[in-house]
Amino acid sequence: MEKVNLKTQNLKKEIIEIFKKFGLNKNHALISTNALINAELVGAYGHGLSRLRMYCERISKNLINPKPKIKIKKISNSISHIDADDAIGFVAADLAIKQAIKNAKKTGIGLVGVKNSGHYGLSGYYAEQAVKKNLITMIYTNAPPAIAPYGALKSLFGTNPICFGSPTGSKVPFILDTSISMINRGKIRFAAKNNKKIPEGVALNKFGKPTTNAKEALQGVQLPIAGFRGSGLAWMVDILSGVLTGGNHSGRVKDPFDDFSGPQNIGHLFITFKTNLFVKNYNLRIKDNIKKIKKLPKIKGVKEIVYPGQNKYKRFSVNFKKEIKLTKNTKKDLDFLKR
Repeated sequence: MEKVNLKTQNLKKEIIEIFKKFGLNKNHALISTNALINAELVGAYGHGLSRLRMYCERISKNLINPKPKIKIKKISNSISHIDADDAIGFVAADLAIKQAIKNAKKTGIGLVGVKNSGHYGLSGYYAEQAVKKNLITMIYTNAPPAIAPYGALKSLFGTNPICFGSPTGSKVPFILDTSISMINRGKIRFAAKNNKKIPEGVALNKFGKPTTNAKEALQGVQLPIAGFRGSGLAWMVDILSGVLTGGNHSGRVKDPFDDFSGPQNIGHLFITFKTNLFVKNYNLRIKDNIKKIKKLPKIKGVKEIVYPGQNKYKRFSVNFKKEIKLTKNTKKDLDFLKR
């Protein structure tokens, strides 16, 4: 693949310098910048540079620790527990997935729990690291309250994404990275910041009425996928990433944009394992699996049945060589942070 667009390279250098200005060391600034740039390149703008100012503000208010003393506790050759010491989430997650990969390469399975972390962007970004090492992965993280448990009047669960990654025997990995809400909160924040409407059927306002106003949605409740099933999945993620790891849970994760009363203490769980634990020809079997599904008859208007991760890979491939286009508000944030 060719080198990334020169203007994007220059933008990347600017972001690194901003993070360093706010106290991150060069390596942590690079890790954080790469994650944000990747979000832009795959078209996940709500998780990209529109969040940069928020991260910097939380660092300046001592809610993100720019000089964390991260501790890795070895529980077994397969299992590790990380205390991220309120590090920026990108750094905690990058360390955790690398530790999970290392453990899996040793024993076949890697299990890493993280506490005292923060928002880390896209789960799929870390899943790709494991898949490139020919590992299957599952990743869970909780988030600030946005969704009401089924039957409740008050939001408590986060949009709590579920992520699964697998090699496919080709250069395009299978990456399912989805929040359990109808749309992720980042998209709603991006819409609110840029005065855009959100789709119908994804959120209620604070009075419990359907809304397409992004700002009203942020003050109200987001709707889960599949009703009570989505609520149950959100609860499952809260248990796995919060209760199990020692992170905040049951509505205690602080909103990074609106709650400056303390660190987020988000919990993450990373699971990785080798593809040859039960069969020696996994790549052949997964190729057969995908081929069979892609050959199914298609409904009208559908040219190709795609698996999760294909469209994102296409967007990345196209955007990789282009200049990243910043919104007016994001440009203002960059100018402000560079002062």
